[in-house]
Amino acid sequence: MDHKQFSRRVVGVVVMLALLLTFLCSNLYTIQYTNGPEYAAQSVAKVSETETVAASRGNILDRNGKVLVSNQVSYNVTLDLSLLSNNEEKDRCDTILALTQTATEMGVTWTDTLPITTQPPFEYTTEDPFYTTSVDEDGKTVYNLTSLGKLAVNQKWIQDPEEQAEVGESEKTTEPGLLDKIKAFFGMGSSQEETEEEEPYRLPTAEELLGKMCKTFDIAGEGKVDEKQAQANGETVPTLNIGDMDPTDARTIAGILYELYYRNRISSWPPYTFATDVSIDFITRVKELSLPGVEIETTSVRKYNTEYAAHLLGYTGAITSETWPTYKEKGGYTMNDYVGITGAESAFESYLKGTSGTRAIERNENGKIISSQWLVDSETGESLAPQPGQNVFLTIDIDLQQQVEEILANGVAGLQSKETEGAACVVLDVNSGDVLASASYPTYSLSTFSQDYNELAEDPLKPLLNRALQGLYPPGSTFKMITAIAALELGIVEPDTQINDKGVYTFYSSPQPQCWYYRQYRKTHGLQNVSQAIMNSCNYYFYEVGRLVGIERLDQYAAMFGLGQKTGIELTEQAGVVASPEFTESLGGTWYEGNILSVAIGQESTQVTPIQLANYIATLVNGGTRYSTHLLKTVKSNDFSQVTYNYEPKVVGQVEMEEENRQAAMEGMLMLTTEGSVSSAFKDVPVSVGAKTGSAQVSAQTNSNAVFVCFAPYDDPQIAVAIAVEHGGSGSELGKIAAQIVTAYFSVQGEQGTITQENTLVP
Repeated sequence: MDHKQFSRRVVGVVVMLALLLTFLCSNLYTIQYTNGPEYAAQSVAKVSETETVAASRGNILDRNGKVLVSNQVSYNVTLDLSLLSNNEEKDRCDTILALTQTATEMGVTWTDTLPITTQPPFEYTTEDPFYTTSVDEDGKTVYNLTSLGKLAVNQKWIQDPEEQAEVGESEKTTEPGLLDKIKAFFGMGSSQEETEEEEPYRLPTAEELLGKMCKTFDIAGEGKVDEKQAQANGETVPTLNIGDMDPTDARTIAGILYELYYRNRISSWPPYTFATDVSIDFITRVKELSLPGVEIETTSVRKYNTEYAAHLLGYTGAITSETWPTYKEKGGYTMNDYVGITGAESAFESYLKGTSGTRAIERNENGKIISSQWLVDSETGESLAPQPGQNVFLTIDIDLQQQVEEILANGVAGLQSKETEGAACVVLDVNSGDVLASASYPTYSLSTFSQDYNELAEDPLKPLLNRALQGLYPPGSTFKMITAIAALELGIVEPDTQINDKGVYTFYSSPQPQCWYYRQYRKTHGLQNVSQAIMNSCNYYFYEVGRLVGIERLDQYAAMFGLGQKTGIELTEQAGVVASPEFTESLGGTWYEGNILSVAIGQESTQVTPIQLANYIATLVNGGTRYSTHLLKTVKSNDFSQVTYNYEPKVVGQVEMEEENRQAAMEGMLMLTTEGSVSSAFKDVPVSVGAKTGSAQVSAQTNSNAVFVCFAPYDDPQIAVAIAVEHGGSGSELGKIAAQIVTAYFSVQGEQGTITQENTLVP
């Protein structure tokens, strides 16, 4: 072979090898250095999943645009049981202890509902830790398992009480066998094994249960006794077999794992949150510890910008297993959502609730989120990011609401009666049914509601009860305008017809009731027309006209004015009842003709709510139009750019009244404030006011309930007010409270400023 030709071939091969080597080196450099971090990230195990993200709720504002309830960002600490259990780098007991020790150092409390004391000696914190019992219609004992009881049965820490009861019943009814009879005849005892089987079933003590939990949850330190080996050697196994671990630490870990296991094995409602609304400092410390399975969630929680109107605004809470089917049927909810439970939060849930979003997330092998993005609707192409709820404007004026609550509380405290238990006040717009203010006393703070709940629920004064809408009270003499209108409209009396008060009404042989004036002073009112009878609250006058009207027609007029019926407000309210033969007989009683006398003055079995009284007065003074009361005024989009709903007043009834008859009733109410028993209370009020007092005895041992209704101004009525005080004594004592409320309304109207931006917080 030619030497030159050979050299060329060698050079060619070398060049080809050099090029190939260069290509390989270049690729290796690209893989290892240029794209190394990217490929390294891709090489880590990733888990892709979709996640539903709740939307923030809409704001709640008053009629003038002042924000009452809004949202604020809150940070919660949650635990993932699977990541705690599957992590190979850190034991889950160490993780939990590190988390709880940090929480203790920083003053953070965590959720622990295990009913065992946190320090030894361990005892149950409730009398029935596992179950309560009740008896069904057949007389059979029913066992109602608690949360601990359900998990204890599931984990075989205790035997199912239903099964144990069935076994016990079976043993009672089983005939003794021949061998048992022979043993009994000769007095032969049972073996040790038989004795143990016959020993009554015993629930574990708190320490024994904690020992079972530690065994199940694998909670122990160094030096834990090997149970099998100990039994083989005839040694005693400690009840709390946790080695050198501190018993308090074991109880802490058991309490948290109890919460996680319960939600993992029994019920996922509500999901377990270790701690809520934690500080940034605490979050920083937790992140520094890099604890597997411990996650920080950002959530939106309600912020209350006012300490007033608690009963109207209401509160939110998690969906429970009992309510989930209802929300599931509605659609748009997940099991972890928070919804309105009471008040406006519940009534206007459909407006306040936003639309949840859906995002795709990827987690690494340690469960940490490494990427996320909002999904896109396949049909519309729109992002599935969450959409906040709409903004709800209420009819109340928060400035007036504040003054009404304060006036009511101070006024009740200043009454002569020391037996007062609760009170309520409602202020209505007479021409629309708008609830301008609604106060219930005693009240509570929404800002601390969750912390105060147990105390509030056990308070005998029932501060959680919305007395303005749900409290039922006899109307007393405030009912007399209905009796008067019925008699006037039916032509039984004219506005100037006079009836002579004789002190004792003797038409019936029984009853023969006395006018209050005669009973108290042994005097009579003398001749009274309808206006004078209303001013003086002359019982004798209304006994006579009430008897002539008759119970059937009197009930008809009471119904036309809305008594004994729900007023239509969007919140939960009571219907009450107006006395009638049918109602008395439904209770097993007997109706007598003479009962009409008590009904005519607002007594007997009539029970109404303060909001019914206010609406009845509004109907009287506006000319007979009965509006549905309501709390919702307007709904606007989440950015306040559009009005999506605007309430229009709804007429639910019309009372036909001759103007002279209506004026006669109203004139009697005016006379009460200008020359009657409450004239001194109203002398400094800036407008003329019509009013009526009422009191109703509830028992011989306590003061009567006090009731008061009024309207203002007299010449052009704008508002109707109703006040009720439990055991408040005489209704005339409420005159000062009513006068201050009327004054407050017109002061607020005069001072009301302009809100430049509706979604701006106003102090």
